[in-house]
Amino acid sequence: MTTTDVRPEQVANNESRRGSRIEASHLTSRTSAGEITLDDASLIIETGELVAVIGASGAGKTTLLDALAGVRPADSGRVRFDGDAGATGARQSHLDVGYVPQDDIIHLELPLERTLRYAAALRLPSGSTDREVDMAVHAVLDALDLSDRAQVPVASLSGGQRKRASIAVELLTSPRACFLDEPTSGLDPATSASLLGLLRRLTDNGSTMVFTTHSVQDLAACDRIVVLAAGGLVVFSGPLDGALEHFGVESADAIYRRLTDPDVVGRTLRPPSRSATPPSPPSTATGRRHSASRRPSFVRQWTVLTRRSTETLVRNRLTLAILLGSPALVIAMFAILFQPGAFDSVGPDPSAGELTGPASISAVMITFWIAFAGFFFGLTYGLLQICSEVPILRRERHAGLSLGAYLLSKISVLAPFLLLVNGVMLVVLRAMDRLPDLPAGSYTSIAITLALDALAALSLGLLASAAVSTTAQAALALPMLCFPAVLFAGAIVPVNAMAPIGRFLAAIVPDRWAFEAIAADLGLRESSSSAWLVLAGFIAVLLVTARVVVGRRAAPARR
Repeated sequence: MTTTDVRPEQVANNESRRGSRIEASHLTSRTSAGEITLDDASLIIETGELVAVIGASGAGKTTLLDALAGVRPADSGRVRFDGDAGATGARQSHLDVGYVPQDDIIHLELPLERTLRYAAALRLPSGSTDREVDMAVHAVLDALDLSDRAQVPVASLSGGQRKRASIAVELLTSPRACFLDEPTSGLDPATSASLLGLLRRLTDNGSTMVFTTHSVQDLAACDRIVVLAAGGLVVFSGPLDGALEHFGVESADAIYRRLTDPDVVGRTLRPPSRSATPPSPPSTATGRRHSASRRPSFVRQWTVLTRRSTETLVRNRLTLAILLGSPALVIAMFAILFQPGAFDSVGPDPSAGELTGPASISAVMITFWIAFAGFFFGLTYGLLQICSEVPILRRERHAGLSLGAYLLSKISVLAPFLLLVNGVMLVVLRAMDRLPDLPAGSYTSIAITLALDALAALSLGLLASAAVSTTAQAALALPMLCFPAVLFAGAIVPVNAMAPIGRFLAAIVPDRWAFEAIAADLGLRESSSSAWLVLAGFIAVLLVTARVVVGRRAAPARR
């Protein structure tokens, strides 16, 4: 792999390309159990430096990196960029601080250029034109020597190319500082050296780059080495030669051996002046803008996310086949299972509004399974949507993504599929005489009920997907969420025959209300005018709850 020289004007159109001077004062972090992971850490990183953070496993390297970047702020202490006390990490300066996690968390299905184009549309300031997006994308492709791989799906890139693609996402906004968590991990020596050469060139052109590493080969290219001892103690910050002298060793490997000696750490390897952080100069970062108005608008984010989700879905043929194939299989089974003419000579039972009396068992069960099908389609569509994207969502949330726009984009993509499959189901079953001959208005009402039922189930699926950690857990959640919809809908056991707790559960099962509304439209019971309002209420409550859960999942987990 070779890299080209990075020109300052290539990467973005900010008015200033100089890096940030970073000052960290007395940073302390603890786990949820109270264990100290970062112990009163203070250090200064000068503008345009390439900095490596090293230390034994568990010493707190990622914790320090996250605190500096603002991804997971320290419990106490302060981080200042260019002397600006108001810029604590990246929470207020997401457009000026880049963060590249250890894993390459970008969508694998899309070609690299499309991936970067969507990322640019989500990250560049509000009001950026298509031409500016195009310029930013091609600038980072050229700068990272990826232009010849622009049309290659990310999944087909080599390990080193994928790592550069992750870096390219952060360089789209020309950040003044960029933080990378073990960028050379898993790379072969040649690729690792080439990547370090790229970081070196970026810093030579004005960026400030900070990265964690376990590889001593990475240190020779760095301006500064930050050494952490166990417990998150910053025991040295300075050039590599100074580190060798400070630890009394001749090679970088030997620094690690010194850090594993408890006696040596306890006696000599204390930070030389942990409380002696020099005062900051007045802020001169005229190019820094922390206003939230720089973020793309909600509508722009929703539009971009909807387009990206649609393209990702279309390019993933297996997922698309499941979305369309599983409803087709269910409809085919219904056509085989249901007998024609089941609704002949049936009518409502005026007593208590229950599905008994003249309504045949066959008609009742057909009605129930139609309602359950809409619920099942929505639930399965939603269950795998978020749990597989949480790492990407967390990274984009750090860059200013609106979680409301994210959820709305999922609904915007999946709702048309649900309307299509529900409509096809009604048309096929009616054409095969599995449903009665009713006025168009009745079938319009049934379609609306199915749509609301499916959207309520989709919202429930999104909520469950946000609550679980893996796709395997999401698959296990499917029967747990389907069983209540089967048991408490009122088809197997009438609602008024249930125990009190059963009636309560029936009241909070969306499928029960859809079942009763469709039964009324099919002439099996008295009409109920409240079902649509109840289903709409379910959608609103479930989406609000999903937004809360997604927000918690998108936030960095406390270690």
